[in-house]
Amino acid sequence: MFSTPQKQRIALSAFFFLSGLCFSSWASRIPTIKAIFNLTEGDLGNLLMIMPASAIVGIPLSGWLVAKYDSRIPLQLASVLFLLSLFSIGWGFSLVGLVISLVIFSIALRIINVAINTQSLSIQEKFEKRIVGKFHGVWSIGGILGVLFSTIMIKYDISIFWHFLMIMLFGFLIIICMFPFLLKNDKAKTSSPFKFQKPSKYISLLGFIVFFAAVCEGGMYDWNGVYLKEIVNQEVFTYGYLLFMVCMTISRLTIDNLMGRFGMQKLYITSSILIISGVLLATLFPFLTPVLIGFCMVGFGVSGLYPMTFILAGKAKKYSVPIVISIISTYSTVGMFLGPPIIGYLASAFGLQKAFITFIFAGLMFIPLSKFVFDHLKKTN
Repeated sequence: MFSTPQKQRIALSAFFFLSGLCFSSWASRIPTIKAIFNLTEGDLGNLLMIMPASAIVGIPLSGWLVAKYDSRIPLQLASVLFLLSLFSIGWGFSLVGLVISLVIFSIALRIINVAINTQSLSIQEKFEKRIVGKFHGVWSIGGILGVLFSTIMIKYDISIFWHFLMIMLFGFLIIICMFPFLLKNDKAKTSSPFKFQKPSKYISLLGFIVFFAAVCEGGMYDWNGVYLKEIVNQEVFTYGYLLFMVCMTISRLTIDNLMGRFGMQKLYITSSILIISGVLLATLFPFLTPVLIGFCMVGFGVSGLYPMTFILAGKAKKYSVPIVISIISTYSTVGMFLGPPIIGYLASAFGLQKAFITFIFAGLMFIPLSKFVFDHLKKTN
């Protein structure tokens, strides 16, 4: 019924979906965790700071795994750890246990990001039309369903323990059913050995793009619920997250076509304008409707940054694709987990509304960084 490349695409899409589902389940429940442990914004910032530190520790591990094994092997193992750590976060037995769970959660997520993006570029070679953006769209669909399910759990006062238990069991079912169909034998045959050294200018530029994209995306994941609850005074605080994810998904499912029609360079500039405008609207008018519209604009703005940048990563010449993805994902992971605690510290010092200005700064960076990237490509071609 399906060709082998189609089966591989479906299987990888399932793992993108699972990653989005689990991450959004965690992020949408951050206000719950904050309340359970009675954390201040500064305390929450400290807690979230554990995650970038853990991701940095995971750099040599993920680099070694992608160099030694086919990407589906670390993807399977990391996905299992991802689910188990998510469930242990929901257990809520102690603050120390929460910290340990977050360490495992962030390391597993880093390995997953390297593996699924490596597979996506390899599978792309088997299709004439661009499909990388659609993989990221499926991640966002998983995120939407994760937020929807979280909203139901919150609305009917279902504890985070039962919530995350159900997610874990569903995730194990996906792994069991889809793992046999993942792309095989994609380990790099020849490449420069991975070393801790300064990456090329091109790779660094791409890394900083995904870093600031991750600051925006990670910050919105972790703080928009708190913003809705504490600034806009909304009891059901997942509405903003839900709309943010819906807008991201719509855009990511169409980003492949948009890249062909308008070109990446124009889309980077458009992303920057949308992020800045959306954050300004949400902070200057802290009422439900403008805040939701602002979050939607930010969702449209950040949606294309990852797929476009990972496509550009495939043009790097210094390392093989898995190693390049690993290097760039390091920037992304650090940004994803560094952004939220920075917002927490700034919120503790100046208030949450003013802390959201961080997103405006991050959004501005895509214009000069993308210009440098495309100038570099013109010189090397």
